[in-house]
Amino acid sequence: MKVRNRLLTLLGLFAIAALCAAAQDDLPPLAVPREIQMTAKKYEFSPATITVKKGERVKLVITALDKDHGIQIESLGIKQVLKKGEPTTVEIKADQSGEFPFQCAKFCGFGHGKMKGKLIVEE
Repeated sequence: MKVRNRLLTLLGLFAIAALCAAAQDDLPPLAVPREIQMTAKKYEFSPATITVKKGERVKLVITALDKDHGIQIESLGIKQVLKKGEPTTVEIKADQSGEFPFQCAKFCGFGHGKMKGKLIVEE
């Protein structure tokens, strides 16, 4: 009887583990942040246009390649310095749809004013 009880207990634990794993696979994609790699270099962001879905959590991982830069998305209250060679993570919760312009937030030379991009949040 003891062997049978242990076997049933083990089977029950495996069933619970399988159900937990399946439940994790069923999480909505918006619950897990999407990571977008970006670069900043002499007067440009790459990519310069980022499109996400409303409600999505996004991590922008931005690396300044040539010198210190910055990123500012004024309408979202984001302003971050980007140190040369150091990946910097900027987290965004896209809770409103629209187009949100961004620009370099640290003077980087004569073309600084042209260093812009936009975040598009779709319904």
